[in-house]
Amino acid sequence: MSVPHYGNHINGEWVDNGQVLEVRSPATGELVATVAKGGVAEIDAAVAAAKAAHAEGTWRNTAPADRAALINAVAADLGGRLEELAALQSRENGATIRVTGALHVGLSIANMQFIAAQAAEYEFEKAGPEIGPVPAEGILRREPLGVVAAIVPWNIPLLTIVWKVTPALAAGNTVVLKPDEHAPLLALELAKAFQAAGLPKGVLNVVVGEGHDAGARLSQHPDVRKVGFTGSTEVGKSILGASADNMKRVTLELGGKGPNILLDDADLDVAIDGAIYACMANNGEACEAGTRLLVPSSRKDEIVERLVARVSTMRIGDPLDLATDIGPLITADQRDRVLAHIAKAETQGAKVAVGGGAPEGAEFAHGYFVEPTVLTDVTPDMTVACEEVFGPVLSVLTYDTVEEAIAIANDTEYGLSAGVWGTDETRVLDVARQLEAGMVYVNDWHVLHPAYPFGGYKQSGLGREGGPNALDAYTEQKYISVDRSGGVENKAYALVLGTPA
Repeated sequence: MSVPHYGNHINGEWVDNGQVLEVRSPATGELVATVAKGGVAEIDAAVAAAKAAHAEGTWRNTAPADRAALINAVAADLGGRLEELAALQSRENGATIRVTGALHVGLSIANMQFIAAQAAEYEFEKAGPEIGPVPAEGILRREPLGVVAAIVPWNIPLLTIVWKVTPALAAGNTVVLKPDEHAPLLALELAKAFQAAGLPKGVLNVVVGEGHDAGARLSQHPDVRKVGFTGSTEVGKSILGASADNMKRVTLELGGKGPNILLDDADLDVAIDGAIYACMANNGEACEAGTRLLVPSSRKDEIVERLVARVSTMRIGDPLDLATDIGPLITADQRDRVLAHIAKAETQGAKVAVGGGAPEGAEFAHGYFVEPTVLTDVTPDMTVACEEVFGPVLSVLTYDTVEEAIAIANDTEYGLSAGVWGTDETRVLDVARQLEAGMVYVNDWHVLHPAYPFGGYKQSGLGREGGPNALDAYTEQKYISVDRSGGVENKAYALVLGTPA
């Protein structure tokens, strides 16, 4: 079977500059595809195309209902290819096929449909209240920003793309998308689908390149009016700084260190699997994962015993096998980083209850696998309890009072997600309301829905993606005052200047 090759998508054309990036399976090392490597020149060309398309105006002047219809057509196309796209995603980034089908592709389609429905009903212009004391009326408008940059990571690429690109297009903007070079294929497949649906050239451009040149140029470009970014807090801060030159709007979805509190009345038959799912879904490569499990000291031994028993049953291996629970991490560097976190935790006093290393065997020889790991005796000051690990590593911390649990949970620079488990709903909700996080899950985790916003407190980011106000983040507000007095004496300026003699 021949290996597919993708160019960069610029101004409606597939552009190839002769430089090649290889996309290889993190499970086997096999070559999945090759992609033209874009850099500063390709970013500049893509931004120029997007700027020209916005100025030309075909897309922004398209009726919102027609823009919505085109987005729905693309969503339908993706839905018809769900299994194919899920398999492609598993092959390029190692997420298991159960996760890529439901979360990566399935939820992306649902979000596209939700945003399309929003766009069809969105009030891009409406009359406001009358303005006194002069007889004037106000018009409130929402207008597209212009050129929007979308920069996304490799862990859940299609969903993070859809959260940015769909509302940007629905609002009438033009877009330059830079996917991560390790997992760019679904971004390019999305561009193909939009092109086939009839999106005007230059409205959606995709450049695959590395962050230090292509990503940096895109975030700094003077013709970009908005940056939507998902990734590390460190890079998010650099984008925020780069936005100052031309006062770019920014939406930043950054790191997390989700606390997951098991109250003393938690139903462990439910909560044990829930805690593992919170941390280890998507191979643990999720910013809103619940990686700090806070358990009552009185139940620690019971909880750890049940965690170890359950994690020991998890199957590591081929991400395309429906029986697999944990696939490989994205790169050798990421695998080594996670293993280094585990080793450092041990030197700081944590104990490995299960896992802790790379699995052995011929089937793992060419992949970047880490065993699902549970660490006990973790204290809040340990590095593993403070820094984002981004792998299947669950840290167990203990508390004596609920107040102490809440204090530990909130004692972090992050605030993306949190969770609480218990059987007394009044008590659980009281704890949930005290947690400093943009998303708090009660008796479950990763419950993402298009109608609810995604984003965090503190250094977990700025703004929200999705939800009922998704288009607001990709539009500019305008107020138009229309004077209807017809006479000099009633003008606003007459109140200050007086009327002429």
